[in-house]
Amino acid sequence: MAQTEPNLDHDISWFLLPSYWAKMVVALISFLCFANSYDGDFVFDDSEAIINNKDLRAETPLGDLWYHDFWGSKLSSNTSHKSYRPLTVLTFRINYLLAGGFYPVGFHVINIILHCTISVLMIDVFSILLGGLQFSNKGRRLNLAPKSSLLAALLFAVHPVHTECVAGIVGRADLLCALFFLLSFLGYCKAFRENKEGHTFSILWVLVSVILGAIAMLCKEQGITILGLNAVFDALVINKINLLELIQKLLHKDKLLEAINYNYYYSLNAWLLLCPWWLCFDWSMGCIPLIKSVSDWRIIALAALWFCLIGLICQALCSEDSHKRRILTLGLGFLIIPFLPASNLFFRVGFVIAERVIYLPSIGYCILFTYGFSLLSKQAKKKKILAVAVLGILLINVMRCTFRSSQWRSEEQLFRSALSVCPLNAKVHYNVGKNLADKGNQSAAIKYYREAVRLNPKYVHAMNNLGNILKERNELHEAEELLSLAVQIQPDFAAAWMNLGIVQNSLRRFEEAEQSYWTAIKHRKKYPDCYYNLGRLYADLNRHIDALNAWRNATVLKPEHSLAWNNMIILLDNTGNLAQAEAVGREALELIPNDHSLMFSLANVLGKSQKYKESEALFLKAIKANPNAASYHGNLAVLYHRWGNLDLAKKHYEVSLKLDPMAPGTKENYNLLRRKLEQLQKKGSA
Repeated sequence: MAQTEPNLDHDISWFLLPSYWAKMVVALISFLCFANSYDGDFVFDDSEAIINNKDLRAETPLGDLWYHDFWGSKLSSNTSHKSYRPLTVLTFRINYLLAGGFYPVGFHVINIILHCTISVLMIDVFSILLGGLQFSNKGRRLNLAPKSSLLAALLFAVHPVHTECVAGIVGRADLLCALFFLLSFLGYCKAFRENKEGHTFSILWVLVSVILGAIAMLCKEQGITILGLNAVFDALVINKINLLELIQKLLHKDKLLEAINYNYYYSLNAWLLLCPWWLCFDWSMGCIPLIKSVSDWRIIALAALWFCLIGLICQALCSEDSHKRRILTLGLGFLIIPFLPASNLFFRVGFVIAERVIYLPSIGYCILFTYGFSLLSKQAKKKKILAVAVLGILLINVMRCTFRSSQWRSEEQLFRSALSVCPLNAKVHYNVGKNLADKGNQSAAIKYYREAVRLNPKYVHAMNNLGNILKERNELHEAEELLSLAVQIQPDFAAAWMNLGIVQNSLRRFEEAEQSYWTAIKHRKKYPDCYYNLGRLYADLNRHIDALNAWRNATVLKPEHSLAWNNMIILLDNTGNLAQAEAVGREALELIPNDHSLMFSLANVLGKSQKYKESEALFLKAIKANPNAASYHGNLAVLYHRWGNLDLAKKHYEVSLKLDPMAPGTKENYNLLRRKLEQLQKKGSA
């Protein structure tokens, strides 16, 4: 560590700023790149990881986070994703509690702050990786490559491939992992110091590094790779081991390459680092067609990747320049080692390409880019032209980051942006269709769902959603065909079984519908919506006890299931069980006190039981919550009519008819009231 090495900054024509100002510049530029994502919506995976994740809510015990996966499912469940990131979920939970609900601004702001912090830390990291770990006489670490480390940190801060991690809230797992990953690395470096007496070694800092590495792993599994990188750093920089000699001793046989397609995916990941122009939120489902022949021109990309990698590895191992060996090996280490968990080499992962997993490997790219720039600068006569070119690259990346961040602000923009990048990706068309359906544009949604099914004939989720829309449009036979095909392809697809049951019920094939509902419940035992629909089927068949039991099961599984509570009250009311209907209504309102439909149903029951005052209070409360419901005013008018408050009855009949002139029974009741008022008026005048 004491020996002097070639200074990388000597050949670079770049800005030299004091450490404080360099960090301020990096923080500011990284902030400007992604600042416009601060008020974006929850998009794509945010819905499952945040909005639908019960682990974020106060009623879920904090200890459950340690037994659940990233999406809130039990790790022991067969449906679990097995992604274990409890500390990331904990930060989401804190966001949720501080904001008092699902308000995305706070979530986005934390992500932006995290990226800015990481980008600033990169100056210290790159100063070690590019300038070496050297100390002053007083034991203070020296930054021997301030210009190079600033350039590399800027390249990292403005790389457009980071947009998914920063603008997508679920990217926080990668950000937190990267933060503690880098802190662990810096902590490991602090364990080795040099002073007048020689080398010192701090066990405390090694322990701190290990703890920070463990925290990184609890934020995202990729964090475990810091152990490998620290080991590489220790071998190269601390112990100055010649890796070529070590490998020659250890290597006894060649290892065959993995499948040709995985190698092609690696080349695409490398291309995203080199040219991050075509970015997509999802690269699955036909986005990248498989290579099926050696004559496929894309093998050229694979060959280019390995040509470059082998060239760099040879230089890293065989170069006589120890400084060059160290930088290239560390650059390749940061490029490759954090990528290994996503490489499909050791275990299968759920994707082929994901921009978020390149967040840490991009550190290696920045090291190699900066070193390459220094070599070019050394040979170039007009160094300022090179500096301007690099500045241009940084500026283009800043603009690309800003533009890409704006696309992540809403699901509509995000999903549509992928259509031009991955037109063969069935999932992209599915998500565009789902977004349109959520906005009520069913006709356009059908078009995209059909395209998704065309591109992937086994895409059961697209079939299910398309079947749902067709069901709502009363195109029942095609809906049944699609849903039947979906459950044939995936027999345990509970939602498709339930929707098939709804269609069969509408087609009055009641036995088949009942069987479909029970099949859905067999595959998803805690399925309140299916019990609700099963109850509706039993009600249609006048199997009242079975209907009540099904709805009761729905409310046990989901106490806030308003529709199931309402149907129980209405059925008991219609069958003359007013006391039981009242008891159920009161129980429901205790659980869901602000549900105006429950207030309305219970008010009807109380009115029939001649509890007029209490009934009136509930009607008025329901109307206050939903003043434009014609039936609420109409039934309150009926209550006043029975009660003898004829003027108030007249007033609410008129409001009801104004809101809905075709309201059933209201016009007749209003005419009866008017005749009664006219009779009373005649008697009064006589």
